[in-house]
Amino acid sequence: MAGEMQKWVLMATAQTPTNIAVIKYWGKRNEDLILAINDSISVTLDPAHLCTTTTVAVSPTFDQDRMWLNGKEISLLGGRYQNCLREIRSRATDLEDEKQGIKITKKEWEKLHVHIASHNNFPTAAGLASSAAGFACLVFSLAKLMNVKEDQGALSAIARQGSGSACRSLYGGFVKWVMGKEENGSDSIAVQLADEKHWDDLVIVIAVVSSCQKETSSTSGMRDTVETSMLIQHRAKEVVPKRIVQMEDAIKKHDFAAFANLTCADSNQFHAVCLDTYPPIFYMNDTSHKIISCVEKWNRSAGTPQVAYTFDAGPNAVLIARNRKTAAELLQRLLFHFPPNSDTDLNSYVIGDKSILQDAGVQDMKDVEALPPPPEIKDKVPAPKCKGDVSYFICTRPGRGPVLLSDECQALLNPSTGLPK
Repeated sequence: MAGEMQKWVLMATAQTPTNIAVIKYWGKRNEDLILAINDSISVTLDPAHLCTTTTVAVSPTFDQDRMWLNGKEISLLGGRYQNCLREIRSRATDLEDEKQGIKITKKEWEKLHVHIASHNNFPTAAGLASSAAGFACLVFSLAKLMNVKEDQGALSAIARQGSGSACRSLYGGFVKWVMGKEENGSDSIAVQLADEKHWDDLVIVIAVVSSCQKETSSTSGMRDTVETSMLIQHRAKEVVPKRIVQMEDAIKKHDFAAFANLTCADSNQFHAVCLDTYPPIFYMNDTSHKIISCVEKWNRSAGTPQVAYTFDAGPNAVLIARNRKTAAELLQRLLFHFPPNSDTDLNSYVIGDKSILQDAGVQDMKDVEALPPPPEIKDKVPAPKCKGDVSYFICTRPGRGPVLLSDECQALLNPSTGLPK
C-alpha cells in the first residue's frame, strides 16, 4: 500500500433520498438476509427536502471501524452494518489516487478500517424511512470509495441487508422491490419503474405528526405480525400481487384515480394487519385518523380522488396531490384544520418547497386565521380545529436517486483527521 506510513485519509461523500411505499413491504421470509414476503412499490422523495448525507473515509491510521449518526457516535457491531461492510469490502477493486499518491489493492481493502458520518435532514426513527435512506447512502458511498464496479441493482441487494426499504432508495422516481425467489436473496433487488420526470405533476405534502422515535420498531413489528397475524399471509399471497400489477399500470398511464385508490387502500390494509398482530401495533394516532377523514371527505365530495394518503410505520401522513393546484388546496385545508400554535413562525411550520404555500395564498398567521372552512364541510357541523396537533409540514415532490457530492465543504468528516467536523 503506497503511502502507508503517511497519514493520508481517502474520503467520499454521497447524498441519498428517502422513499415512501405506496404498496407496502411488511413481513420477512428471511430475517438475516431481509427477504420480503411480497413485492413493494415506492415513490422516491426529493433529496432537497428529505435525504441522508454520508461521508465515508479510510486511512491506515484508523484502528477500528467507527460511525457517527447526526453527530453522535453509534455502535457498528450490529449485524446489519456488518453485513453491508462485508459485502462492499468483498467487491472492492484496486484503486489509485494519483493526487494523494495512494494505491490500494483489492486485498488491502479488507485490512483498512472505515470512519462513517451520517446526517439526516429529517427526524430519525419517526416513520419517515430514515433507515432506508441511511443504509442506501452507506452502501452507495462505500461503493464509490472502494471502487466497486457493481451496478445499482446489485448495490440495492446489499442495501437491502441493512434495511429492506433501503434497496428502493438506490433509484429515483418510482421503484419496485422485487421480492425474488432465490434463498440466497440474489434476485431480491430494486428496479426503477419510471424516473422522477415521468410524473412530475405530483406534489407531496408530509404532515409530521410526531418526530419522536416510534414505540414499536419496524423490525420487531414485522416479526410479530408474521408470527401472529392471520391476515398477513392472505395479503401477501392474494392481495398484493394484484395490486402491484394495477399500480404499475396506474404509474405508466398517469392514472391518478387508480393510483390514489390503490395507495389509500394499501396503507389502510397495512395498518389493519398491524391491528391484527398480537399484541396489536398502533402506528397511527388520533391526528393521523383526522387527516384521513379530511382527505376522504374531500375526495368523496369531488367525485374523484384529489389526494392519496399513505402512512408508514409511524403517525406521519404522506399526502400525494395530483398537481400543484390541488396541492395548494390541500395545504389550505390542512392549515385550516391543523393551524400552528400562535407563537409558531409559519416559515418553520411549512418547510420544503415554499412555492406551494405561495400558491395557497398564505403568507402569514393572519392568512391562516382567515382561511374559510372547506366547502365539503356542512354549515350545521362546526369545523373542528386541532391547533398544535401537527409539528410541521414538508412540501416536496418525486425526486432523483443518490449522487456523489464533490464539494469538500459538504463532507461530514475532517479530510485531515477522518473525524467528524
